[in-house]
Amino acid sequence: MTFLIESLIACALFSLFVFLMSRNPIKTIFNYPPAIIERCDQLGLVDASNRPGGAAFYGKKIVAMAVFGVLLGLLVRYVNGCETYLCGALTAYALWVVVNWFDALVLDCIWFCHDKHFIIPGTEDMTNAYHDYWFHVKGAFIGMLLGIPAALVAGVIVIA
Repeated sequence: MTFLIESLIACALFSLFVFLMSRNPIKTIFNYPPAIIERCDQLGLVDASNRPGGAAFYGKKIVAMAVFGVLLGLLVRYVNGCETYLCGALTAYALWVVVNWFDALVLDCIWFCHDKHFIIPGTEDMTNAYHDYWFHVKGAFIGMLLGIPAALVAGVIVIA
């Protein structure tokens, strides 16, 4: 029951975060399918300084993974009662996977793909690109891989 409640709260918090970040869709352009990014780049809407890649970009990602790992570790230790590395890592990873697939299926495939708010001016004719469900499903598989380092950190936090 605890895991279910945690999952619901985590999905709600993640939804709120996505909602707040999406108020200006061009700021999250690098989460869009490649065809839309390319069109926005042609329209001069893409800020090249935010383009993924480079040491600073990956450094921020590594720090974020470590922070998420610590937070997940504290959560599963003190809320779920995990006392072993394996319990901490697996429970943290399971929570990560729930939110990851909620993001892909509900937030991306249902909300993003069908809400006109996410359509960037100048890309209104790109319906097929906005309805690229496979792009979001592939992203979820990548998200599952990204959850592994955070879960490993969470396991360490549980036994620390």
